[in-house]
Amino acid sequence: MRLTDIAVRALQAPNTGQKTYSDEALPGFGVRVSQGGTKTFVVVCGPTRERITIGRFPIITLSEARTEAKRLLAEKTLGKNRPKTVSYNEARKEFLGEVKSKNRVRTHRDYSRLMRHFAFGNTKLGDIAKQDIKKRLAKLDRVPSERRHALVAIKVFFNWVVREEYLAHSPCEGLQVPSSAKKRKHALSHEELGKVLARSLTTSYPYGPIVALCLLTGQRRGEIAALEWEWIDRTNRTITLPGSITKNHKEHVFPYGDLAAAVLESIPIVGNARYVFPASRDHVRGKPTTTFNGWGKAKLIFDEGLDGVRPYTLHDLRRSLSTHMAPLKVPQLVVEKLLNHVSKQSQSDIAQVYNVYEYLPEMRDAVTKYETHLVNLLKT
Repeated sequence: MRLTDIAVRALQAPNTGQKTYSDEALPGFGVRVSQGGTKTFVVVCGPTRERITIGRFPIITLSEARTEAKRLLAEKTLGKNRPKTVSYNEARKEFLGEVKSKNRVRTHRDYSRLMRHFAFGNTKLGDIAKQDIKKRLAKLDRVPSERRHALVAIKVFFNWVVREEYLAHSPCEGLQVPSSAKKRKHALSHEELGKVLARSLTTSYPYGPIVALCLLTGQRRGEIAALEWEWIDRTNRTITLPGSITKNHKEHVFPYGDLAAAVLESIPIVGNARYVFPASRDHVRGKPTTTFNGWGKAKLIFDEGLDGVRPYTLHDLRRSLSTHMAPLKVPQLVVEKLLNHVSKQSQSDIAQVYNVYEYLPEMRDAVTKYETHLVNLLKT
């Protein structure tokens, strides 16, 4: 039959299996209709009669599919090599391998974590539709920040897929990444901070200790989750974050106090564990090769036990530390040193270049004051 837009729309799903309708106008080109009604453009070409999936209708129009089919047939005729259609898992492995070789450790870790939201397994790339992406994203509606980052990650992945010529078009086309939320200014009140701290100290490993350390040290959640035991100096009570995981790419050494020390002492160490918070499945096997990444579900469960606490993010705990240190008479420069965030308001460009003093004693004094303040909150 000669395929037209009307004809393609009118094709009926078979009772079982799949049925392919060939296009008389272009030998080798056709549309495959599944039992569920999904219509996918395909082209069969080359001496081995390789079947290549072009994309789903109507995400891909008949005109676009026919143009792509002509290009593929021409390439085979000219003897050019085109990668065979691969599964999502195969492409994901190749993509993450490239990310690991070209980007920072943190970037690779973030993409690896975010792409777990899209568990398409061995599904062929051409069989993944926009609706499939949207269904996975819908599960993250209660955690909008995670949803936004996940969408960015999957769009980057499918753009890479198109560049590698595994697909002609990305199923993410038309999916808009929401603009970043307005700059947050939320800091927890004294009462709220006390409730979150109390909850974190009684919540089991790993999420409880992660929240506690975020609150007590003011470091970013990704930095706490990525902690390695060798970075922790228990004698001098300092933690050294390498530049590979910090936002400004600079090594960051900061002190911790009695409360944080107690939290660290409570964390189990399995064998020769490298990570403080290994991913749960690896932790069980005793082979911690990745770090904790179950943020959305863990936070929902954690927050169910908090009454009278306004919606907050773990980053708000970092802002709360800065806010509550102000009335404790901690200089802003020391606060920003502790947070590894030096602004022009606290130091000029020249000072940032020539002032290499680490402010470790001042940071330790600030941490002591802050923990004393928090202990008093627990008593109220």
